[in-house]
This record gives sequence, structure tokens and C-alpha cells, in this order.
Amino acid sequence: MDVAGLATANPVWVGSSELTMTLDGLLACIDAGAGAVVAKSVNESAAARRQLDIADYAFVSWDGRVRPPGAARPGDGLLNRSGLAQVDLDHWLGTLATAVARGAPRDCPVLGSITLGDPAAAARIGRAMAAVVPAVELNIGAPHGREARAVRQLTEVDGVGEAVRTVRDAVDVPLFVKLPGQASDVVALARAARSAGADAVGLVGRYPGFLPDLDGGAVLGSWGAWSSPGCLPMSLYWVSKAFSALDVPLVGTNGARSAADVLRFLASGARAVEVVTALWVGGPAVIGAMVAGVAKYLAGRDFDEFVGSAVAGTREYAEVSPLPAPAWLPYTARWTSSGR
Repeated sequence: MDVAGLATANPVWVGSSELTMTLDGLLACIDAGAGAVVAKSVNESAAARRQLDIADYAFVSWDGRVRPPGAARPGDGLLNRSGLAQVDLDHWLGTLATAVARGAPRDCPVLGSITLGDPAAAARIGRAMAAVVPAVELNIGAPHGREARAVRQLTEVDGVGEAVRTVRDAVDVPLFVKLPGQASDVVALARAARSAGADAVGLVGRYPGFLPDLDGGAVLGSWGAWSSPGCLPMSLYWVSKAFSALDVPLVGTNGARSAADVLRFLASGARAVEVVTALWVGGPAVIGAMVAGVAKYLAGRDFDEFVGSAVAGTREYAEVSPLPAPAWLPYTARWTSSGR
């Protein structure tokens, strides 16, 4: 299969995170069977690298219990504060080149990633990356952009178009653009990115988050970025809407913890799915389980026909026929029968 001309062994990709910040981490994901691996983001800002010194992570259960990383469980959400890779660009390019060489025979491309600071600087970094990686991801949806001055989250069409165009002009390999989920019209952002030269669009970045600890403070002691299984329908909303409106390859992210979740992304219109938090919880072995589960389900099915298959029969509200009985009736009946 391919995504925007990028050959990949399967649609289960590993997204950019601290887990892909070292050569060992990159190789572990490749060896575990990932279809592609997105390396940890970099940019030109020393402040963005220093922010990694205050990185912290809290896993939150469905009933609000907070657990440290070593005690995380599969259904937990992740609230974190993060920064960018603390590496010299030349050294990082060498790391990327080594990982690319490991992944190429397995059809596991390794993508370089840039979290936007200054567009002109991102273009310079992208040009250097394009000499060693088969594709570059430009992340303009980083949730930390609302809190950290060293990175930016773009939520307006003009800003997206300008940033993508600037990097596109400098990069001669496929350009993947990752967008935020918290914007008035994410489809409009995707259209702007495509028009400015994006070869594929990633939907969607994690959401800003905040959680009081009820002991006089906040979990992590600050705001952060949030992802959980509960984010899945929200991410699939924008993937399905973009699939319906645009002709652009989509990469889904934010909410996939299992093979079934990956399949839901594909059925909503994504051609590949980036996973991160599932690896924080279960380690690289999670990748193999997801790949096997997806392959088993898709065996005998046409991949291209499956992509977006759930969208074809989905109707606008105005097109939905009245139900035989009001769906709300059983709920209100319980109140009536209790004498309220």
C-alpha cells in the first residue's frame, strides 16, 4: 500500500513522541513491525528543546485515578507536558539516516518531523531532512503551542497556507501536514494545507487539557495535552468530514489503542493511523498485535474500497428518516414511572 506515494508495509504507524526520540526507540518501532515511524519533532528553538526538561506525564483512568507512566493501563488517558528533541540537527540527521536504512528493506519509511516555530526556519530544517528521509511531517497542530511560546499551533486558514507553502517550496519529498482538532473548521485547514502543497494531511493533534487534583492544585502542576480512547469519535469526525470534502490522503491520529480503532480510522477515510499512547502503555509489542488484527480483518477485502467505507452510507441530519419510536422515550419514561 502507499500513502501519498510513500510505500508502507501496513497502515499502523508510530507517531512522533519521546518514544521515537532516540535511535534505539526508532529501531524498536521498526523491528516491531510498524508500517512507518515518525521521528520526534525538532525545530530551530532552543527554548523548545529546554521545554523537554520540564516534560511530565500522567495517566488518568476512566474514573479519574491518576497513575504514573509505569502503572499505566490500556484504557487510561494521557495528560502530558512535553518539549522537542534536545539534539543538534546534524547529529539528528545522522540518526534519521541510520533509522531510514533499517526501515527501507521492510517498507517502513522513517519520517522526519518539524513542530512549527518560524516557517522560514522550518523550511531550512525541512530542506536538510529531505536529504536523508523519504518524507517530512510538518506539525502545525501541536497542543503545546497554546502554552509554550517556542512552538505554534495554527488554527486559521491563512496561517496554515502560508506555513505549508513556505516549507513546501523547500522540500522535494512528500510533505505530510498534521493539523489541530481544536479549530472552528478543521476541514478548511486541511483544504488550505492541500492547496499550499501538502501531499497528505494528518488529523488530528491532541487536545489541550487541564485536570485539578482536588488537593489544592492541578495534575502536572500546569495545563497540558490530552489524549484518550474517548477522543476517538472526535478524531474520526474530522477524518470523515475531510474524506467527504477533499481529495487528499489522510493519516489519522489521536485515540487509536487497538486494531479495531485503527480499522475505524480507515473506515472513516484515513489511509494510515499513527499510534503513540498505546505504546506508552504496552510497549512496542502493541504494534505487532495491531498489525496482525488489522491484517486479519482486511484479509480478502480491497484496502482502497475499505478506506472511507463507513462514510458512504452516512447521512446529514436532514436526510435521516424519522424513527419508528422516539429514541428518547425510554429515558423519559423512567422518570415518569418513578413519580418525577
